[in-house]
Amino acid sequence: MTTDPNTTAPNATAPTNYKVEKTDEEWRAELTPEQYAVLRQAGTERAWTGELLDESRSGIYTCAACDAELFKSGTKFDSGCGWPSFYESVNPDAVELLEDRSLGVVRTEVRCANCGSHLGHVFDDGFGTPTGDRYCMNSLSLDFKEQ
Repeated sequence: MTTDPNTTAPNATAPTNYKVEKTDEEWRAELTPEQYAVLRQAGTERAWTGELLDESRSGIYTCAACDAELFKSGTKFDSGCGWPSFYESVNPDAVELLEDRSLGVVRTEVRCANCGSHLGHVFDDGFGTPTGDRYCMNSLSLDFKEQ
């Protein structure tokens, strides 16, 4: 797992008008250290290691920090990138998209719109998908609920 020293915790750089707001101490108490590093410090789990990468059952993917619904299983696809990939969120208001220049390149960070937790990044290289987008998400940022 890597964390970028140039990226601060989600609530430190974004508006604090999320439906779910907690202190850093509360987040640390509720999340595993690995989840905290990804969700609250914008870290990234190693490629090909996430528990949800090969998940293929029908269901909904939710935020591991606040349980907000984020992605439907029907939008998940194998992008070959090593992280769970989706071509769209469950609805446009489910995620927040922010410019990220932390690695010296411009990317689009994806955060949970309900709690501000870091989920991953979205790229416009989802070739063959209905939207052309690839939401590249950390498994540690997500929970899966079978339907």
